[in-house]
Amino acid sequence: MATPVLFIHGLWLHASSWEPWLHLFRDAGYDPQAPGWPGDGETVEATRADPEPIAGHGIDDVTEHFAAIIDKLPSPPILIGHSFGGMIAQKLLGQDRALAAIAIDAAQIKGVLPVPLSSLKATLPVFKNPANRNRTVSLTAEQFRFAFASAVSAEESEDLFEHWAIPAPGRPLFEAAAANFSPHSPAQVATGNENRGPLLLIAGGKDNTVPETVTRATLKQYRHSSAVTDILEFADRSHSLTIDSGWREVAEACLAWLRRQSL
Repeated sequence: MATPVLFIHGLWLHASSWEPWLHLFRDAGYDPQAPGWPGDGETVEATRADPEPIAGHGIDDVTEHFAAIIDKLPSPPILIGHSFGGMIAQKLLGQDRALAAIAIDAAQIKGVLPVPLSSLKATLPVFKNPANRNRTVSLTAEQFRFAFASAVSAEESEDLFEHWAIPAPGRPLFEAAAANFSPHSPAQVATGNENRGPLLLIAGGKDNTVPETVTRATLKQYRHSSAVTDILEFADRSHSLTIDSGWREVAEACLAWLRRQSL
């Protein structure tokens, strides 16, 4: 039986943006799928047309949504998440719901202290209005270029925006921002779990939204666990590294790491 692989997208991208990865992983012998977040429409266009069902969903909602999907799988999956999807993957791995996880440019978990200026600028469209906590927020093409596609051409950034960008709930960003001040933050991950499966953290060296310093600070949160925790940096890549023209290099690095873990 093929091992299930569950892809988890982050804010402002539709689940269908994983389509090339699904083909690659299926060809490699896995059984992949990429469900949307709660409230996502079936397509990019449908989600843009009616974003209201997305509003108000927070980190715990999304974690429980994917936990329910995992419960219906024939065996524990490998999780691959991008941005907030990377945080969700780490939470589920820490709950022993997965064989392994790969967190790509993952949103900061509780305990991570660096807040780079570029991260603040990338998320300003959400934080500029406290009411956005319970709303959906869309990025402009210019905001998308800074937050996601700063390492590719302006033409490619525009194309990625047109193809994949959707409105996103503001709540997860507010929850993550308050994580270190909340004793029961939904951004808490069981980083000390000794029995969990292996974890790979991937950083983009030119990522404005989740700079490499955030990913390295995340790695330090796992220092009290002897479980496998690896890090890989793509020095010249930005937050769009899962969807831009260099996606295959990242995907094949993920496959190579899984093979090294005998997965």
